[in-house]
Amino acid sequence: MRLVLATTLLSILLPAAASAEDAAAGEKVFMKCKICHQIGEGAKTLVGPELNGIVGRKSGSIEGFAYSPAMKDSGITWTEDQLSEYLKNPKLKVPNNKMAFVGLTKPEDIANVIAYLKQFDATGKKAP
Repeated sequence: MRLVLATTLLSILLPAAASAEDAAAGEKVFMKCKICHQIGEGAKTLVGPELNGIVGRKSGSIEGFAYSPAMKDSGITWTEDQLSEYLKNPKLKVPNNKMAFVGLTKPEDIANVIAYLKQFDATGKKAP
């Protein structure tokens, strides 16, 4: 009986642990984004806007970046769910946006990069 309970408990907990967000892994995935985006203290707008405080931010709201009309008019607030959809397929989520990136194919990469982005507040400070 104990063996059955232990096996059942492990089968429930292991998939949850495997799908947990991993900010360190997300930092590695973010290397694909760094050619156009910066994050952290001193981040600047490059080809794309800086991403400090992206979770909870309104789309098209960084001063000095020339957003596409599609992004400005999307009305999106970047929740984790919205970011997840966008990172999977930017052109599908916001048709006619300027981002050339085709998207991330692995759900765990998307979750991990969002975990990485969530660490930074609007000033670029990383939460402890």
